Amino acid sequence: MEGNIDKQDTGEAKTDRGKERGMMRTYATQMEAARKGIVTPEMKAVAKKEYRSEEEIRELMGRLERLMGQLVTLSDRDEEVFAPLAAAYALPSGTDEEKAEKTRVMEGRLLDASLVPLEIMEKSLEGLEIVKILAEKGSRMAVSDAGVAAQFLRASLGGAVMNVYINTKSMKDRAKAEELNARAKELTEKGFALADEVYGAVLQKLI
Repeated sequence: MEGNIDKQDTGEAKTDRGKERGMMRTYATQMEAARKGIVTPEMKAVAKKEYRSEEEIRELMGRLERLMGQLVTLSDRDEEVFAPLAAAYALPSGTDEEKAEKTRVMEGRLLDASLVPLEIMEKSLEGLEIVKILAEKGSRMAVSDAGVAAQFLRASLGGAVMNVYINTKSMKDRAKAEELNARAKELTEKGFALADEVYGAVLQKLI
């Protein structure tokens, strides 16, 4: 029965990760659309008024574009580290030696599967910090695009933190699990607050 449950859970998890990967690619496409709208001819005049150079805004946009690529790469990496974890659930556990080996392997693979979504959260927060500046100093014609970018980055944080928690929950090393959980919680709170701040400021400019 345990083996059947493991296989069923593994299959469902693979499906979930496939959906997640598709959503991340959709996010990157939306961010690309936002990127094209933020740097416009009007941006130069806005930058001068705010004492920011056009070059600085373009540098921020370049950083944001690189982050998008990194997030897509991390999404692929998240799928890659899940495959060994799924395989570990099927390891034999009939003897004490097999149980010990399965526990050892599982612990390492659960850690790997926790670190990747945590890195996605780090990158998402970094992206939000850039988007905040662009919402304030970028083209007013594209301020709504900055709001959209903030919402997609918020969703990226919200999705990744659940992947951290679902893996740390099964870790035997509770000290390490709590360390990862604490960092994930910190990133979520900072990221959600920043995303909501940007979104609220954008709405005020639009209404």
